[in-house]
Amino acid sequence: MNPDAIDLSIVAPAFVAGVLVLMTHVPLGVQVLKRGIVFIDLAIAQIAALGVIIAGMADLDQGWLVQLAAGTAAILGAFLLTWTEKRWPEVQEAQIGVLFVLAATGSLLLLAHNPHGGEHLRDLLAGQILWVRYDQLAVPAIATALIAIVIFGLRNKQAQGRLGFYLLFALAVTISVQLVGVYLVFASLIVPGLAARHYPGPLRLAIAYAVGIAGYGMGLVLSTVYDLPSGALIVWCLAALAMVVYGFGPSKSHGAKTTFAE
Repeated sequence: MNPDAIDLSIVAPAFVAGVLVLMTHVPLGVQVLKRGIVFIDLAIAQIAALGVIIAGMADLDQGWLVQLAAGTAAILGAFLLTWTEKRWPEVQEAQIGVLFVLAATGSLLLLAHNPHGGEHLRDLLAGQILWVRYDQLAVPAIATALIAIVIFGLRNKQAQGRLGFYLLFALAVTISVQLVGVYLVFASLIVPGLAARHYPGPLRLAIAYAVGIAGYGMGLVLSTVYDLPSGALIVWCLAALAMVVYGFGPSKSHGAKTTFAE
């Protein structure tokens, strides 16, 4: 344990990155829980990560080209999931799982002969949030603000449509997966929403945001103090806080009906 290890020049930009991720992922997570397609975030995040790997194999080293590759892959995945939900809605969750497995194993195959493949894959999954710097956050911040405006501005209108929801989801995940990794993308989407799902409508989103922000803050501080992987510890902090908040919350019978970006 080393309390002197806390360096705000490292922790602060990582925390800002986490808040940016939560801005869009918390309301999208509420909608994911409502639709019952919990693993869509893992699938889309893994597809975006596959796009990053393909960009690396094509020697596309510029940041915007990597982002374009990840975004293109995620949007294609969104179109595919839109089609599968329309064609076979009764097995959509299973189809999402299959797509995730294909993207994950495709990444393994593409990196099989890369001497640094294991490290690269670990970074995409667990993330390197402590390596984030303020200059990397300018473009994600602008894109996140635009996506958040659409989410909260359109509410149930566009977001309830299959294609609109999946495209918003794909764009949000594309931004976040390179900042925090696949595991934190999943945790940021699902855990805060689970914690607050039985709270009254006006409080639900605020409580979910509070759980997410507190979880990122605690995880980052504890990971630097105890020299533990930040992404993994943030996930555990989010889960622990969510259990406490849920445990002290209202019962299911008192919970209000969930609405998108309420």
